[in-house]
Amino acid sequence: MHSFPRWKIWLILTVLLVSLMGALPNMTTPPTWWPSALSNPMTLGLDLKGGIHLVLDVDVDKAVAHGVEEDIDSARQELRKAKIRYRSLSAEGNTLSIVIKETAEMDAAAKLLADALGSYDISPAADNTFTLVLKESVADETRKFAVDQAIEVIRNRIDALGTTEPIIVKQGARRILVQIPGFEDSARAKDLIGRTAQLEFKLVDEKGSLDKALAGQLPMGDIIMYGPEQTRNGQTFRQPYLLKKRTELSGNEISDARVSIDSRFNEYAVTLKFNSKGARKFDKLTAAHVGERFAIVLEGTVNSAPVIRERIAGGSAQITGSFSPEEAHDLAIILRAGALPAPVEVVEERSIGPSLGQDSIDQGMNSIIIGSILVLIFMAVYYRMFGLVANVALIFNMLLILAAMSIIGGTLTLPGIAGVVLTIGMAVDANVLIFERIREELRLGKTPLAAIDGGYDKALSTIVDANITTLIAAIVLFQFGSGPVKGFAVTLSVGILASMFTAIMVTRAIIAMSTAKRSRIEKLSI
Repeated sequence: MHSFPRWKIWLILTVLLVSLMGALPNMTTPPTWWPSALSNPMTLGLDLKGGIHLVLDVDVDKAVAHGVEEDIDSARQELRKAKIRYRSLSAEGNTLSIVIKETAEMDAAAKLLADALGSYDISPAADNTFTLVLKESVADETRKFAVDQAIEVIRNRIDALGTTEPIIVKQGARRILVQIPGFEDSARAKDLIGRTAQLEFKLVDEKGSLDKALAGQLPMGDIIMYGPEQTRNGQTFRQPYLLKKRTELSGNEISDARVSIDSRFNEYAVTLKFNSKGARKFDKLTAAHVGERFAIVLEGTVNSAPVIRERIAGGSAQITGSFSPEEAHDLAIILRAGALPAPVEVVEERSIGPSLGQDSIDQGMNSIIIGSILVLIFMAVYYRMFGLVANVALIFNMLLILAAMSIIGGTLTLPGIAGVVLTIGMAVDANVLIFERIREELRLGKTPLAAIDGGYDKALSTIVDANITTLIAAIVLFQFGSGPVKGFAVTLSVGILASMFTAIMVTRAIIAMSTAKRSRIEKLSI
């Protein structure tokens, strides 16, 4: 004990200084010169700060059906390239149906489709028809990818709102848990998260007859779509459009979307910027169809159908529609983040007000304070001077947890507060093991200084073993848990590391410094 390493003392003082600096932002605003890494207060979770809790269900079968529809274009291009004529191509669910014109071309078509669409089980049927069914393994992979992609899209949309520490995790095979602390506009959050934002550019069929199409004589390769609801002379209607079914450009080719002002009507709009591939396609599209109209279709509704006056180079387009500033901002966020791969439905919704969160904070803090006071009193009474040393280490431990949670950007939840309370008990437990070992050494007749050395040395392995096994359990909880469970795991892990540091090193340093100048000690206050 007389030769306690000086570097350990400097390490303890350094940790104490960093802890004080890291904990300060939770109590007051730090000065401007404060290090940025130590300037962030601890983030409060949904149950403490209030906010929105949503559970979303992803329609993964729609993602499969959408992928099959996209494969129609692949089949069409391959057949045309091989000059194999066909009567029709159609998709329904996970099945493609292709009708070949000439029986003599069936064998060539079978080989071509098998090579081009290897993810399908192909079986020829009567009347020159091929039925292609998507393999179940491929369908399962598409469903899984749809949920993973939806999580990333939703995360990008929520991050653009400027909220801190949103929780977005997968639940089961097709559900997503979304928690947004500090955000109270539930309707806006659901609209922002739930919009599929499927953006498509389609050509208007200028030669086809809209009236005949509405009467049931729809030209091959065309589709009827409608504009937004309008009111005229007290009547509500939606403008129909006869469009080419083929999508010339999609939202996948957008690199940026920003709020702008439409100079013609002096209203808010969203200006799109295509990526290099999209810019080339848009340039080629506008050059080939000058004088014709092309429709901007957003989520199945024709937003507008302007006339292409001239070739448009540079890869920019604009969406108008009498937007409010907030609507234009949210649409830009959605388009920038990308489209959802499949529709999502809110199956569970809860809003937690900040007043309820404050009540939880107050109750949690009261539990920490009361628990700490009772522990401090017990240690001081039962272990006397050594108990006071443990109490100093316990206060250091609480400061270290607060600073560490702030520095690493951890989120404090109600279960996290429970983790802090549990850590208080574990920190004291380590000191109890050490002090009881010291008492045993004294009963064996050892001198006080030898008893202190023996107590720390013999208790060390027990303390390390107990804390390491608990830390492993906390890491497993963090890895496989979600939401509040992760919050508990984070605070428990930080608390375990802090308690090992304070119980093993800090208390020993205090005792070492208090006995360093005393050559002989007759009795220990323990």
